Amino acid sequence: MRPLFSSYSLPLLLLFISTFHTINANNLIHETCKKCSQKDPNLSYNFCVNSLQAAPKSQSIDDLRELGKISIKLIKQNVTNTRNHIKKLLGNKNSDSFIESCLSDCFDLYSDAVPTLSQALKDYKAKRYDDANIEVSSVLDASTTCEDGFEEKKGVVSPLTKRNNNTFQLSAIALSIVNMLN
Repeated sequence: MRPLFSSYSLPLLLLFISTFHTINANNLIHETCKKCSQKDPNLSYNFCVNSLQAAPKSQSIDDLRELGKISIKLIKQNVTNTRNHIKKLLGNKNSDSFIESCLSDCFDLYSDAVPTLSQALKDYKAKRYDDANIEVSSVLDASTTCEDGFEEKKGVVSPLTKRNNNTFQLSAIALSIVNMLN
């Protein structure tokens, strides 16, 4: 009796299944980002796709809920890195007092955002989407508040513009996903 799978066909079958799963995950990411960017003009489709695809676990999911969890984790990672960057900038006592004050305010905002995102993830996992929405919205607002602080003095350029924008975009992605599920 011949075996059902030859020694060559089993690895090919496993490769096919793995490839199919990756294709489904990529389709989910592209479709989700398309919907997100259509609903929110401030959200970049390319930023959304690139960010979600960069997350290691995103290539193995095929469920919007899992993608939402990944998006909140991405914000938390970004916020933590931004907070650490601000701490380094505050250690460089080379800037003027206005910039130091703005950086200090941003440090407080980003410090508060870390536990807020931990709670948002708990609420999201428990399907308390309204609570997760409020918490992620507060992080989005924190990035805007941080950036706006630098604009209060004419001629000052924020050293955090790119990081604040990334936090804003990542938060907008998560909010869009939460709203799709709610």
